[in-house]
Amino acid sequence: MRHFIYFSGQARTSGNFDVKNLMKAGRMDIAIHSFINALFFSHGVREDVKFHFVFYGAPDPPKHIEIQVNKEEGLPEPEKGVQRIDISKKDVGSLLKKILYKYKKGEKNEVFQGCFIEKRSFLKVIEDLMNEGKSIFILDKKGEDIRKAKIPKDSVFIFGDQEGLPRKEFKRLKKMVNSVSIGPKMYFASQTITIVNNELDKRGL
Repeated sequence: MRHFIYFSGQARTSGNFDVKNLMKAGRMDIAIHSFINALFFSHGVREDVKFHFVFYGAPDPPKHIEIQVNKEEGLPEPEKGVQRIDISKKDVGSLLKKILYKYKKGEKNEVFQGCFIEKRSFLKVIEDLMNEGKSIFILDKKGEDIRKAKIPKDSVFIFGDQEGLPRKEFKRLKKMVNSVSIGPKMYFASQTITIVNNELDKRGL
């Protein structure tokens, strides 16, 4: 199982945002692009990927949303009560909106099959995965070349939004986890995820 953790310091932590204007929802559009590139490819969906959104925006941070898509059913479509594999940013935005509205204080709530929400901090999400024995990798220009790095089958990759990861947490993570680089250029989070997926695909992981 591949895990992708996407951190956003601005993305809304309640469902009161307009899916037609995702940029004004704390750049929710970037989070959604990253999600789509992590789990979907041409005419298909990755069942071996679990995606973690960690949102720290207003009004009620932090929120941890965990999604794994079933190949046969596709992505839940809240507006129509059905599942689908061909998706758009608006589809994912509607799903996140519904999940955020269904948050229940003090519990990890499964809103749809494979879609969970809870209040959990960025570092706590990572620590929980470490305690499960998973190898954790953070994307960093100064890290080891991902094409040379030893990557186990059950690994976790951490990405930040357009502002990157919080400075304090980033420094702490550098001491806790492995740093890998996809090259000297800075890419969008969604592009970086595609490159990581491609590398793991080539290795058969």
